[in-house]
Amino acid sequence: MDTQDAAVLKATLVGVELPAEPRDLVSYAVAQGARPMMLHRLGALPKREYESLDEVVEEILRVQPPRPNPGTREPHEESGAPPGGDAYVTSPSG
Repeated sequence: MDTQDAAVLKATLVGVELPAEPRDLVSYAVAQGARPMMLHRLGALPKREYESLDEVVEEILRVQPPRPNPGTREPHEESGAPPGGDAYVTSPSG
């Protein structure tokens, strides 16, 4: 789905009672005459309550970066020393 289709979907859903789960969004979209492709995308949303139509569209378009993997390691603490040691803070002799 491209951004234009997402805008049409969002306009179709204006008036739906929020928060709403995907099944509620699909029911409302059917009543509004949404295209089958839009109904499919709504039905494929993760099962949770959506507080706004922006959340729905963001989930469909995946505009937010993925959440960090829980197995991701934290970065190492910095040593505090500048890169290159003393040469980093002294000017070259000329």
